[in-house]
Amino acid sequence: MTQARTRLFAATVIASAYAFAAPASAQDCQSRGDLDQLYCDRNGDLVADAPTDAKDWKDPDTLVFTYTPVEDPAVYANIFKPFQEELGKCTGKKVLYFQVQSNAAEIEAMRSGRLHVAGFSTGPTGFAVNLAGAVPFAVKGDESGFQGYQLWMLVKADSPYKTLGDLKGKKIAHTSPSSNSGNLAPRALFPELGLVPEKDYQVLYSGKHDQSVMGVVSGDYDAAPVASDVYTRMVHRGQVDGNKIRVIYKSETFPTSSFAHAHNLKPELAQKLVQCFTSYRFPEEMKKAFEGADRFVPVTYKDAWAVVRKVADGSGTPFNAATYAKQKQ
Repeated sequence: MTQARTRLFAATVIASAYAFAAPASAQDCQSRGDLDQLYCDRNGDLVADAPTDAKDWKDPDTLVFTYTPVEDPAVYANIFKPFQEELGKCTGKKVLYFQVQSNAAEIEAMRSGRLHVAGFSTGPTGFAVNLAGAVPFAVKGDESGFQGYQLWMLVKADSPYKTLGDLKGKKIAHTSPSSNSGNLAPRALFPELGLVPEKDYQVLYSGKHDQSVMGVVSGDYDAAPVASDVYTRMVHRGQVDGNKIRVIYKSETFPTSSFAHAHNLKPELAQKLVQCFTSYRFPEEMKKAFEGADRFVPVTYKDAWAVVRKVADGSGTPFNAATYAKQKQ
């Protein structure tokens, strides 16, 4: 996400808080934690509760679905086509795939009610939960559990850089402000390893993980922290020659993209969506695209995203509107 889009999203989120009156149930809320004023969390699971008044439930004839734009959105529109068709059969509704160009656009689409179910990148999941009322319920995986990924620091294979310390004063591409592996995790993890973003190197936002990777290959950037699964998929698809890239750092494992529904869907529809996702088994082309994952594994935001929230808090960028307001300045 470019800085201009980040500023626009910050302004949009803040304006939305005033443009949309909070439901009475949210206004009367005694427990919302980090959630925006539009939402309430009475049961302490860290995600927005469904509205208490049935008239506020949404049961659309057409479900709008999308997946995080970590790469070219058209790539994922094709990958998810078999699932999109099955989701329509399972729910008995028309399913429309909505291509989004940025994490901010995806989050705002759910906040405004234009997006009903979506895959959010690891970092943006926190913003989607707190600012858009998203309720994560699954992550790609297999019978052994949900799929994870690591933050990898990439450099050109023929570069002289061997450690993070070698990158001081160099040009390093982060992906977007809300990205976990592309921005938040480096800010939280690198300082204790002797490399402080903004101090030891200038942060240059590329916008997306694939653009960071290609920027390293082309020499536009000396290095880039990216999600290991995105990079691996690019190599397998032949988008980049893995022999031209070297990995000089690997982090602990984070959960990969979440799948979440809007908090205000009719409860029966929300339950049906979860069932449709978790009972689905990926066809071969989806398994290949997602590194062997063959299903959607049930998870909760409270448990699966604990390490991600820790990184966000540790990097001084908690998942709230104030973070975007700071980035506007």
